[in-house]
Amino acid sequence: MANVLATDKQIAIIASLAEGSSIRSIERMTGVHRDTIMRLGVKVGQGCTAMMGAQMRDLSCNRLEMDEIWGFVGKKDRNVKMGDDAIVGSVWTFCAIDAETKLVPAFKVGQRNSATADAFVADVASRMRNRVQISTDGLHAYESAIEKAFGRDVDYAQIVKIYGKEPAMDRRYSTADVIGTEKTRRIGNPDMDLCSTSYVERLNATTRLHMRRLTRLTLAFSKKLDNFEAAVGLHFAYYNFVKRHNTLRCTPAIAAGVANKTWSVAELVEASA
Repeated sequence: MANVLATDKQIAIIASLAEGSSIRSIERMTGVHRDTIMRLGVKVGQGCTAMMGAQMRDLSCNRLEMDEIWGFVGKKDRNVKMGDDAIVGSVWTFCAIDAETKLVPAFKVGQRNSATADAFVADVASRMRNRVQISTDGLHAYESAIEKAFGRDVDYAQIVKIYGKEPAMDRRYSTADVIGTEKTRRIGNPDMDLCSTSYVERLNATTRLHMRRLTRLTLAFSKKLDNFEAAVGLHFAYYNFVKRHNTLRCTPAIAAGVANKTWSVAELVEASA
């Protein structure tokens, strides 16, 4: 009979992965081999992605913010050589967040181009029940993607940050200071006072904290795109259904009416099966 990892071990491993622990640290804590941990993480992550695909339907979101977060698979772009696999190098995770409920209704992993933006925005549009207001940064691909997916039945505005001088050499890991922002109406009649990307940028920070693959200056990275996508799926499922939001005093899924209670990690693992 094949060995089956005990349920309590599975829950401990998935909880640790979702909270940002590295695979080798989980191996030391649980005594489970890192290859087993990786396979379990991929299986549960893929199950979480499928589960959210089914659960995030007919949503009544009012204000969505969209952004993309950088990562890499295998190696960074500067180390990519002729003959390397096409999936090696930079990879971007497009995500949306509802400014009111903090729900993440959809995400898409791919390149930072029109094809990925089109697929991502079309997925978001298919999950909405009503007209929404959307805010994004200045990435040109968003405007055409939003118009294709929503037509004119959307209120869309862009917010672009204006940066000052480049930081001094002793601050080489810091970005330049933001000295202003520029807001522009693109489609419909958005409320410009509510045009913001603050919530999605805070979501990016949370994502980096809970995913070692996306931590700045990290030593951790995915060797396969499937592993990267599974880790992202696990993170957003944990964020939506398990992690209590301090401001909401409940999970985003409860606030959005997608769930009626806070899930445990055990319930998340069960739902992903």
